[in-house]
Amino acid sequence: MAADQPGSTSRTVPNTVSMHFVVSAVARLDPQACLRVLDCAGIPSEMLAAPQARVSADAFAALWLAVAREMDDEFFGLDARRMKVGSFAMLARAVLASDTLERALRQILRGMTVLLDHIGGALELEADSAILRLHSRIEPAAARLFADETFLVLVHGLICWLTGQRITLTEVAFAHHRPAHAGEYTLMFSEHLRFDASATSVRFDARLLRAPVIQTNASLREFLRTAPQSVFLKYRNQDSWTARLRRRLRDDGGNGAEGVPEWPVLDDLAREFNVAPATLRRRLDAEGTSYQGIKDALRRDAAIEHLGNRALSIAEISRLLGFQEPSAFHRAFKRWNGVQPGEYRLRLARVSGVGPQDRLTQSP
Repeated sequence: MAADQPGSTSRTVPNTVSMHFVVSAVARLDPQACLRVLDCAGIPSEMLAAPQARVSADAFAALWLAVAREMDDEFFGLDARRMKVGSFAMLARAVLASDTLERALRQILRGMTVLLDHIGGALELEADSAILRLHSRIEPAAARLFADETFLVLVHGLICWLTGQRITLTEVAFAHHRPAHAGEYTLMFSEHLRFDASATSVRFDARLLRAPVIQTNASLREFLRTAPQSVFLKYRNQDSWTARLRRRLRDDGGNGAEGVPEWPVLDDLAREFNVAPATLRRRLDAEGTSYQGIKDALRRDAAIEHLGNRALSIAEISRLLGFQEPSAFHRAFKRWNGVQPGEYRLRLARVSGVGPQDRLTQSP
């Protein structure tokens, strides 16, 4: 295996978050506050200049908490009115009394209208579909896009949790041009995406509105304890071709050299999934990715996870990822994330755990 063509990762590859969301999360902080929250999350500030970089889900969760504390705003300072810390917990607790998803969702949207001034949503029914349509007066356009993303993540995560199931989105439309990070939406929301729409909206089967709310005050405590990961991570889309191939490669137990699994070629995977190779390529392209892109993302995500394990040396991580020489891993990691792996590990080591008193969703 060539030094710049690494093989596979270990069996457990956690989710990571695009640098787009990190940059957007800190965009309304002054320089000193920005450095403070990045330090709290263990994210090197140099990574802000590397749009292709990614951070662990834990790091992004810590960043969300740190920004919320810094601004006393769970909505990243995007709206004219602050969504003060504890607001999301209060809203989640209030909707527990709802008996169906429809009543809960309508109450959530009313609550968001109370909490925020310049963005909100309305539930509409159209034939067999339920549509959550957003309206926003947030400026500039980049902030409005991040506000739409954040609003959808909060509301979708909450309604999935309330019903104990992933609410499958049959279409997600954005009132924005297709952004460079659009591939993230496939895992966050749905593989059925549309851009340059008249309004940002999500569509799902209207029959789900009759689903019962099954959560209790006891389960709410656990949901809030693990937030924000329980909001933005737990109910990710697992049905897309991107997600299916990630699972297949992540669980690969092949017999590569020196214990490093070797991934199959795309043609073999296509036969495994009973589709033509050209069809699989087209479907991945429609989701904003490619087979090589999925492999690169898995290696990059595994590198971030391994660097948090102090028992592994960087040379050992390099070998686990299939690099013949540590220098090749150093080059690849710098290309992926804008910093050297040693610097990234150093920042991770400085981050202390987040206690329950610091949770995003702590009630006042």
